[in-house]
Amino acid sequence: MRLRNIKGSREAIEINEYVINNPEDMKGKWKLFFGNSNPIHIEVGMGKGRFITALSMLNPDINYIGIEKYSSVLYRALEKMDGLKLTNLYFIRMDAEDICDVFERNEISKIYLNFSDPWPKDRHAKRRLTSKNFFERYDKILIPEGKVEFKTDNNDLFEFSLEQIPEAGWNLAAVTRDLHNDEAMNIGNVMTEYEEKFSSAGNPINKLIADRAVKL
Repeated sequence: MRLRNIKGSREAIEINEYVINNPEDMKGKWKLFFGNSNPIHIEVGMGKGRFITALSMLNPDINYIGIEKYSSVLYRALEKMDGLKLTNLYFIRMDAEDICDVFERNEISKIYLNFSDPWPKDRHAKRRLTSKNFFERYDKILIPEGKVEFKTDNNDLFEFSLEQIPEAGWNLAAVTRDLHNDEAMNIGNVMTEYEEKFSSAGNPINKLIADRAVKL
């Protein structure tokens, strides 16, 4: 994905009321930050924020944190916050590799991964957000019954994910290769910008849900 730099975006982000600077200082204190004990869901690599903003509006009893590496992209997400006055949604500009420096064990209830960078070259496999390396990170911050939900139109990345997740010791609780025609898994689905674009072009959307529940 080619990113267009927005002049002044980094500076605008630093002073925005919805952006958490120095998030490492909040590790283990996120419930205090939100002022309640509601579950915390995060979206890693949230892009322009349509998905997580919609979820926060639909679920005021859940706290949300959007994580995005690129200032210009996060800036676009912040534009969507104008006039919404949400108190259950905040953002962090950071690299996903550092999430264990920001969240304590058992602090997060759910992780969303939507249309993540496929990093197609083999030597970059460890950078994929559904790699075994990243699931080891998720294991350290999620509650025991926590889940990871992943959507993509990239079939190669999806097949890679289906292999990596069990290798990381996780279960594939639900899998579909055509989300919008899967009645059960499409219930309550909130589309991202990319999802709408790709599905309107006729591309099926893959989705999986991973958890660590013990199979009987």
